[in-house]
Amino acid sequence: MRRAYTINLKNEKTIELGERTLVVGVLNVTPDSFSDGGLSFDPARAIERALEMEAEGADIIEIGGESTRPGASRLSADEELSRVLPVLRAVSGTLQSPISIDTYKSEVAAAALAEGAIIVNDVSALRFDPAIADVVARERAALVLMHMRGEPATMQKMPSSSDIFAEIESDLQVAIQLARSRGLNRNQLVIDPGVGFGKTLEQNLAIINHLERFESFDLPLMIGTSRKSFIGKLTGRLERERLFGTAASVAAAIIRGAHIVRVHDVREMIEVTRVIDAIMSGRT
Repeated sequence: MRRAYTINLKNEKTIELGERTLVVGVLNVTPDSFSDGGLSFDPARAIERALEMEAEGADIIEIGGESTRPGASRLSADEELSRVLPVLRAVSGTLQSPISIDTYKSEVAAAALAEGAIIVNDVSALRFDPAIADVVARERAALVLMHMRGEPATMQKMPSSSDIFAEIESDLQVAIQLARSRGLNRNQLVIDPGVGFGKTLEQNLAIINHLERFESFDLPLMIGTSRKSFIGKLTGRLERERLFGTAASVAAAIIRGAHIVRVHDVREMIEVTRVIDAIMSGRT
């Protein structure tokens, strides 16, 4: 059984984790996302998709304005804000689901939290901009610390890690200690081992199969496998054709201990989580 956790947020809001798997719906407000090629880059379409994902059952809607696909170059904070703020402002008063902002910039995080987001997902685990921790602590939001090797522009060109678990565990421990030193409580933190971010096919499979390695952190675990290239390597399918491969990886991650899954195909993955949760708990 998964451990139960409670994320405590401002205004006495809480997110309960462990009894069932939470689903994060990914909303890429970018022209170059690996997963959808800019399908939601238009603000009107992005707003529509956010409402669709909530109707499909998403527990959290995550908005991102910068692609972190392999080979992507960094975006300025101003450009990122110009993409995400119109969408945030339009949906923050409409969505019932909590909103997460996918960013590694403290300036963007601060603006998004001011517009109603309550979670920050930092793919660099505070390596690129440690001041994100200050922003999250001040706003009493939640922070996801994701492991990435290098940065998007170079991560798939790096030499393979000789011990990927030791590297992830060491880097996340550093990030957690930094977050705590900046004023965050443990009940504001979530960790993500970063499937696909600078890891080989074999390493990605091992990470999913051995999520118990991260139980020593005693923190909730989020996993993002949706449509990723390791699925394409195994199935030969293009990004938008990886629904069944994604479903298999999501099911495996839940069985191995994931509390939160981050997905593009919300309606279908909601069905996956409900079935797997029922099998694991014996309850409907």
